[in-house]
Amino acid sequence: MNEILTGYKNRLIQKRYSTSSIQKIFKRALFKSGINKKATVHTLRHSFATHLLESGTDLRYIQEILGHKSSKTTEIYTHITRTAFRKIKSPIDKMEILDEL
Repeated sequence: MNEILTGYKNRLIQKRYSTSSIQKIFKRALFKSGINKKATVHTLRHSFATHLLESGTDLRYIQEILGHKSSKTTEIYTHITRTAFRKIKSPIDKMEILDEL
């Protein structure tokens, strides 16, 4: 069973849904939104992990959030995106030596 926490007037209500129920709800939401790309509930999990990684969340925290026992699983699970790749700066770029020449 999957547990979903929802907030209502500052209270958390715990509901349980079967995996198939969650998948049906997600498919219905895709259809209603007009999204034509193939997507699954797992796609949301993957996207969530990727966004956390891109926003600077440490991989060890993502591992804990996703419930992975091995960091290797999390490393495979979170792919490198172009956005994150462009943010990488070489330590040489930070040196002022080149500015002085």
